[in-house]
Amino acid sequence: MLAVLVLLIVVLFALSLLLGSISIPAADVVDILLGGEGQKASWHYIVMESRLPQAITALLCGSALAVGGLLLQTAFRNPLADPGIFGISSGAGLGVALTMLLFGGSLSVGSLQLGGFVAVILAAFVGAMVVTAIIFFFSTVVKNNVMLLIIGIMTGYLSASAITLLNFFATDEGVKSYMVWGMGSFGGVTMAHMPIFASVTVCGIVGAMLLIKPLNALMLGDRYAENLGFSIRRIRNWLLIVTGVLTAITTAFCGPVSFIGLAVPHIARLLFRTDNHRLLLPATLLCGAAIALLCNIVCYLPGENGIIPLGAVTPLMGAPVIIYIIVRGNK
Repeated sequence: MLAVLVLLIVVLFALSLLLGSISIPAADVVDILLGGEGQKASWHYIVMESRLPQAITALLCGSALAVGGLLLQTAFRNPLADPGIFGISSGAGLGVALTMLLFGGSLSVGSLQLGGFVAVILAAFVGAMVVTAIIFFFSTVVKNNVMLLIIGIMTGYLSASAITLLNFFATDEGVKSYMVWGMGSFGGVTMAHMPIFASVTVCGIVGAMLLIKPLNALMLGDRYAENLGFSIRRIRNWLLIVTGVLTAITTAFCGPVSFIGLAVPHIARLLFRTDNHRLLLPATLLCGAAIALLCNIVCYLPGENGIIPLGAVTPLMGAPVIIYIIVRGNK
């Protein structure tokens, strides 16, 4: 099954390079990837500066959000937990809203002036990490997982309330810019920014892999995990840090991407029928990459007629899965 998923990812990755609003022959795409120029100079730019980074971004973003969702669902024993439930995505949105709607799209740090895309990325990352730090602080005070979950939800509501107020007093142009960012897109990472995005994402995923043994212990109960020598609070704090970093970097570059972190862990469980994280975590990672690549392809199905917003596609993939899980649980 893992081999099938890897093969599926390879096929979807290739389709992401071949399909788009502009038709480019497969032979030219292969030639460009191998270092050639293609028949048109514009085709080289489209493949190397648009489609290739977009496919890599979808692969990494889907993996990161899916892994983050699995970590939270295991740690809090809540099948509806995902990276957005703690308000981390809302924190990133608040950072972007402050930059776009209050500061006019630029940030000043001492004598350093940041504007445009860089300012938005930095603001989203800082906003997400601030919320992560707040949740981390409360995790050292609150021992109950359910109470910590409620605090995260309330933090998200506070961020959403502040965003609503900023939208109310902002200009029409600012509101439109923020709305476009809120739709989400895998096209926000250029090849120049790819090393930063890929490095942070891969480090976060590696950090999640190191938690496989504690996660399996948590599945057997807190007391059992403590008897094995694991500190529940320390595991929970590391989970929050890893999830916070993964959510912050993906939201900063791609905008809020919903349902992948919530639905993909359930899809992996249905496919592999296991709760052993030695298998479940790699399976979730691969499923997240495949579904994100599929969503990226669906966004470009209209071809020359335009691009479907990512925020409209991911719920179509994720919502039926969640409904099925709820109905199955009731039965």
